[in-house]
Amino acid sequence: MKQELKMSNADYRLLLIVWDAEPIASPELCKLAEAQLGWKRTTTYTVLKRLCDKQLLQNENTIVSSLVGRQEVQKVESREVVDRSFDGSLPQFIASFLGNEQISDDEAEQIKQMVDEYRRRK
Repeated sequence: MKQELKMSNADYRLLLIVWDAEPIASPELCKLAEAQLGWKRTTTYTVLKRLCDKQLLQNENTIVSSLVGRQEVQKVESREVVDRSFDGSLPQFIASFLGNEQISDDEAEQIKQMVDEYRRRK
């Protein structure tokens, strides 16, 4: 997947449904999008086409499946937020994200383990 991924909120919301239900027939996807998002069939097909054009989904014989995984998209999207809003500074992002919020000792330990794992891979 290319590093610069331009995705709307609607794109991401439909991807979430597909990831949870794939492979899924497009008429069934329309029903899920209507139930979960309040979308009309035409809206679902418009977003589906856009995601197929971006090569994030495929619609083969009315069966929709993803071409990229949830974690891959989240990785690119989160990096774009850090780059765009925090000049690429992960510490600035974390400081802003936490603000006056408290995190649990367990959450702090999980973050520490992720950083330690990253350092070991270098």
